[in-house]
Amino acid sequence: MSDKHALGPKGEELAAGFLVRQGYSIRHRNWRSGRTEIDIIAENDRYVVFIEVKSRSAGYSVHPAEAVNVPKQRTIIFAASNYIDTYVIEKEARFDIITVIISGSNYEIDHIENAYYPTM
Repeated sequence: MSDKHALGPKGEELAAGFLVRQGYSIRHRNWRSGRTEIDIIAENDRYVVFIEVKSRSAGYSVHPAEAVNVPKQRTIIFAASNYIDTYVIEKEARFDIITVIISGSNYEIDHIENAYYPTM
């Protein structure tokens, strides 16, 4: 696997570890609804959280969170609705983005809570 293709899974692994250290439990990783994949579905005592992880190597030109545009948000919201129905979730849903910037063995994580809302 090339370094470019390894970046996404490595970022998702780092993001999942970060969430666990923050007290979240991971419900699913890479959960699919049709053609849409939700990178991480986590929960805490209040929320079920649908998380899109965007990883980049150092020296990126556009912030990784900007890759989660409105069409991408809509597909995640639709998939999240399917997840909530499938698993009969009664907690409030939240949509977060986690960006992971990787430079060699170092990395920086930014967790953007409530990055967007399902009113789109």
